[in-house]
Amino acid sequence: MSILMVTGIEGARNCAEVVAAQLGRKVEVAEGRKMALAALRRAEYVAVIVDETLAECDPAAAQSIWERSGLAIPIQINFALAGAARIVREVRAALNRREREQALARRAAAAAIETELKATVAGLLLQSQLALAADLSAPAADRVRVVANLASALCEQLKAPIHTHEGRA
Repeated sequence: MSILMVTGIEGARNCAEVVAAQLGRKVEVAEGRKMALAALRRAEYVAVIVDETLAECDPAAAQSIWERSGLAIPIQINFALAGAARIVREVRAALNRREREQALARRAAAAAIETELKATVAGLLLQSQLALAADLSAPAADRVRVVANLASALCEQLKAPIHTHEGRA
């Protein structure tokens, strides 16, 4: 995904070219609120960088840009003081932070699902064992035994640590 820079500062296009080359992403420049909102309607961005002077001079414009930026990382920076190198550092840091947060969220979701699955399978195993202890007809006992065996096998599989695509359990 590309990056949207919202600034009216002179030399913004040159800065955008440097940022694009450094980050390996397309960088679009919007010179104001209207252009930024039009760009946000056309496409999604990984990051939206708004010039701090625009945000301070027209907070309503900045707010409308943030509201329509979707899942893009919002970055506010003073283009008059920051060079392309600082912008690259800020964007790179924000992207790395997002990747870490997403990895943590994936691990937390996997752990929650694993916990819930283990509880469900343990309940299924217990109930099937209780049913087998009751006086069942032979066909019913065979079916419950199959369910108990499946639950037991699944329980064993869930004991093994989950490996994520990052290579960690």
